[in-house]
Amino acid sequence: MQGDEEVIQETQKMTKKNSFYPTKMSSRQELGDSSSELYRPAFTSRDKLDHEKLWSIMGSYLKNDVQTIQENIVNHIEYTLARTRFNFDNTACYQATAHAVRDRLIESWNDTQQHWTNQDPKRIYYMSLEFLLGRAMQNALTNLKVEGQFKQALLDLGYKLEEIYEEEHDPALGNGGLGRLAACFLDSMATMDLPAWGYGIRYNYGIFAQKIVNGYQLEVPDYWLTYGNPWEIERLDVKYPIRFYGRVHRVNENGKERAIWDGGEIVLAQAYDNPIPGYNTFTTINLRLWRSVPTQEFDFSLFNQADYMKAIEARQRAEYISSVLYPNDSTYSGKELRLKQQYFFVSATLQDIIRRFKKRKRSWKDFPEKVCVQLNDTHPGLAIIELLRILIDIEGLEREQAWSIVGKTFAYTNHTVLPEALEKWGVDLIGSLLPRHLEMIYEVNYFWLEKVGQKFPGDDGKLASLSIIEEGPVKKVRIANLCIVGSSAVNGVAALHSDLLKTTIFKDFHQMFPKKIQNKTNGVTPRRWVLCCNPGLAELYTRVLGSQDWVIELGLVRQIEKKADQAEFQSVWAEIKLENKRRLAKWVQKHCGIKVNEHSLFDVMVKRMHEYKRQLMNALYAIHRYFTIKDARPEERVNFVPRTIFIGGKAAPGYLSAKRVIKLINAIGEVVNNDREVNDYLKVVFLPNYNVSNAEVIIPAAELSQHISTAGMEASGTSNMKFTMNGCLIIGTMDGANVEIAEEAGKENQFIFGATVDQVEGLRKKMRETDPNEYAGPILNRIFRAIEDNVFGAREDLVPLIDTIRNRNDYYLVCHDFEDYLRAQDEVTHFLATAEPFS
Repeated sequence: MQGDEEVIQETQKMTKKNSFYPTKMSSRQELGDSSSELYRPAFTSRDKLDHEKLWSIMGSYLKNDVQTIQENIVNHIEYTLARTRFNFDNTACYQATAHAVRDRLIESWNDTQQHWTNQDPKRIYYMSLEFLLGRAMQNALTNLKVEGQFKQALLDLGYKLEEIYEEEHDPALGNGGLGRLAACFLDSMATMDLPAWGYGIRYNYGIFAQKIVNGYQLEVPDYWLTYGNPWEIERLDVKYPIRFYGRVHRVNENGKERAIWDGGEIVLAQAYDNPIPGYNTFTTINLRLWRSVPTQEFDFSLFNQADYMKAIEARQRAEYISSVLYPNDSTYSGKELRLKQQYFFVSATLQDIIRRFKKRKRSWKDFPEKVCVQLNDTHPGLAIIELLRILIDIEGLEREQAWSIVGKTFAYTNHTVLPEALEKWGVDLIGSLLPRHLEMIYEVNYFWLEKVGQKFPGDDGKLASLSIIEEGPVKKVRIANLCIVGSSAVNGVAALHSDLLKTTIFKDFHQMFPKKIQNKTNGVTPRRWVLCCNPGLAELYTRVLGSQDWVIELGLVRQIEKKADQAEFQSVWAEIKLENKRRLAKWVQKHCGIKVNEHSLFDVMVKRMHEYKRQLMNALYAIHRYFTIKDARPEERVNFVPRTIFIGGKAAPGYLSAKRVIKLINAIGEVVNNDREVNDYLKVVFLPNYNVSNAEVIIPAAELSQHISTAGMEASGTSNMKFTMNGCLIIGTMDGANVEIAEEAGKENQFIFGATVDQVEGLRKKMRETDPNEYAGPILNRIFRAIEDNVFGAREDLVPLIDTIRNRNDYYLVCHDFEDYLRAQDEVTHFLATAEPFS
């Protein structure tokens, strides 16, 4: 038997041989074939190695040959799921396969964390209330570079990997671009071998699952955890207490006054870890999600008194906190629950970060040298005050030192230029729920306004706009202002958006801190949005470019331009697009019951439903196109390019106008799709329950995508990037990231229309001064009359909808931009009628 010293030497020899951690995490591709034994790093130089046998057994990674993978899957069938070979359906196969993949992720995850513990670098902590991750299995297999082996292993067992993918339910952890950006950041940070963690909430039901009933949106709970989540690791040993309500009193300790917050109600935040693998690297970072649980599951004394409901009341109150993403805040209790949710999240996260920081003995002044916290929007903004409270009230630091640490620790990403979308919380609500935090907010604001007064003496307007407290009949705390004051840097998410922050809503802050507001344009990962969702196009890129390097250096695809005019390349490209369109057509037939022409132009608009995104404009265009085809003689109709208009997205439960747009789209589809004179040339389809996995079918099939927000109102947009990467033309306004896409992909690949940012305010003024009877124009007025005449039904809902854009109400300039929108659409039609087969 080998001695301890020999084991250490042998392990070090093996890890050196496999070059696991030189200056960065090694590429999986570099380290041999899937059947070879790959040894794990020793992470030690101790003279004495404890648990020799344990080290020996855990000294190598699971092999990735087909035989080993099959054994792993079969073991999980029996020993994890307690299933038999006689009771092994696709759902069980998915669960067992997911555990087999997770086993490999956990190995890399453990070694990644140990590596960073040893190296002790500055860590990135990304805090976001949303992480719109999408399905995990294909992404993990692709990033681990073992998809082929797992596919063969399952095929030999009698299962198809593509069918197993469909068994996975999308995690209901996000809603829109903010959550998708957060997910892409995690993938990219892992791929770049960065020492990063993500933090969020483990929602039981997410936002909601969307069903369409009689053309109306119906919200139902998204039961994504019904069959458990095989990717997560429940951490029963990682729990932190979170206090609400209570009182603040002061004590004198050694001649120094100290505030104590006690009493009230305490819940526990329990951790659930989700490994996030980088592409072709052993780096696997962590997304830690918090679930709220009670400190006491069950009050036995109340139960014995036959008060059964009260016996579980505390448990229910605790569990509500992490039940739903964005609780409806139209009532006081809804607002309180949403604020509870946000504080629960930031308090648990900061306690976890501080615990990790304290693993080594060091001074608090080193905290910003080891910790960087990125706030994804204002939702985690209370983290600024929570860290200040911990440093002063618990750790005993002086106020000046504590605030200096706070200001160097945080950075803030802003996602909106809409003043109404910037979070504000009532002073009374914060005072009731978080009394100590309200005291500290006032204290921070007092010293902050002193600085403002020194910079702008006698300027009451600056004091009012820069204050963290908004005065008025109901005093409110401006969380965006708090985030700017308490952060070292603030960024917008597109060049235009960042410029608007400096010149509009945060103009005074920009004068105060000329270098604080920066631009960091949003991005998307080509791993999920090309390699996984469009394998045909990915294979073409790889074949033409000679390697898969484009997967991490997307700029390499520029070289494909040299092939664009070659007939063979165009033919392959067109066949890939057609195959993707067939896949979407099957999906639509299955989920919508509508048969679409796979040779028609696939015109797609999928995004969160909002007035500024102007899905209404697209719907009005569908009516106009319907009338135009209907007006034509039968022999003229053959000149129309067949088009299928797809629109999808969720409306917030309380957002009546957005929900009415969904009804209008479905009402148009009901008429158009059943009109035999027209439906060979036009179909209108609402795509229900838009989410990441649906997007992976929709986006590769699109030929034209619509990004038509009112100029200056879309912070960035990320779906426009995904569509462009998949060979899709854009019709849109010069808004958000459309501007930068035009610079990168060429304006010739976009059909631009509409008012520009500098024109918007003047046009709104003109709209309010124009006779409503003359404002809309004859085409729109005809559409309005048809809706009023109940051509599309649901008059009681649709007339109030069109009233939101006429009678001097056209705030989002739908009517104003409509004529230019028609011009751009005519350009699309002309281009497609005269161009070669789509290329």
